Amino acid sequence: MITVENLSKSFATNGNSVLALRDVSVDVQAGSLFGVVGPAGSGKSVLARCIALQERPDRGVVRLDGLNTGTLDGRRLREIRRQLGVVSTKPELIAERTIAGNIASPLEQLGVDGPQRRSRVGSLLDLVGLTPRAAQRPGELSAGQLRRVAVAKALAAAPAVLLADDPTAGVDPEEAGAVLTVLDRARSELGVTVVVTTPDAGVVRRLCDDVAVLEDGTVVERGTVLDLISDPASRTAQALLPAIETSRSQVARYDRSADVVLIGFASVGALLPEAAGRFDVEFATIGGGLTRIGDTPVGRFRLGVRGERADAALAWVAERGGHVTHTARGPQGIAAA
Repeated sequence: MITVENLSKSFATNGNSVLALRDVSVDVQAGSLFGVVGPAGSGKSVLARCIALQERPDRGVVRLDGLNTGTLDGRRLREIRRQLGVVSTKPELIAERTIAGNIASPLEQLGVDGPQRRSRVGSLLDLVGLTPRAAQRPGELSAGQLRRVAVAKALAAAPAVLLADDPTAGVDPEEAGAVLTVLDRARSELGVTVVVTTPDAGVVRRLCDDVAVLEDGTVVERGTVLDLISDPASRTAQALLPAIETSRSQVARYDRSADVVLIGFASVGALLPEAAGRFDVEFATIGGGLTRIGDTPVGRFRLGVRGERADAALAWVAERGGHVTHTARGPQGIAAA
């Protein structure tokens, strides 16, 4: 469990103090995959460095399993830092060493003996899908492969937490998916808590359980991804849900229109057909579409509804977990919406 409480951090630039984080508070559950999202300059990387104990905040506290890390120094600080694996945007690999040798270097520093070291390196090469590349050197690998090597190296000492700062930066789109798969495997197979910073909503869609959205050093939104997308007005929903584009003429053909978010296999597959049959109404999709948040299907639709019991049908959908967020009646209602 990582708890960040009222964290503030500033830097001196050209004689001026620039506030990078202001009163930031987040909770990261053990074993979760947590995303810190925001544009360049929003404070994502600074927050990651504070959590990794690479930066000390001006104010506030970072707690790891309840331990106030601000009170640590010397040997105890080094011990706690070993529980935190860090993957930077520029992997720090030794050009003269093989891929296996780079992954082994943290274990050598810890004095792990040869057989244990080789076994651990072999397992990590398998985890990141680079066993055939073990004897190659960094200069022979692509950017995406190098990022996967960096993940393996950060995991070598079996940390409890892995912090990946913008892990797909500079990686081709076709390779980015492999990097994200490795982070997901680290969480699911090794039980590591993973914190990812990114400006890319697609990373959140693919990977994250929970998210904090940063803007100008301040948390403007936080929560589970699935909870946040249930409110189409949220920043997370706006970034992740399919866009809805309809004309007034499309909407005017129906007695009522409604914007509906459906989350999960049962809701997406069955809720609207069951409501249509139960209330003798017609639903027509006139905008929106389907996406996936992790493994969960999510639909966001603008529905045209015909039938005398349209309101009752929409209320029934809402009672069963559908999120009915906007309704309008006929062409006059749409014009006013």
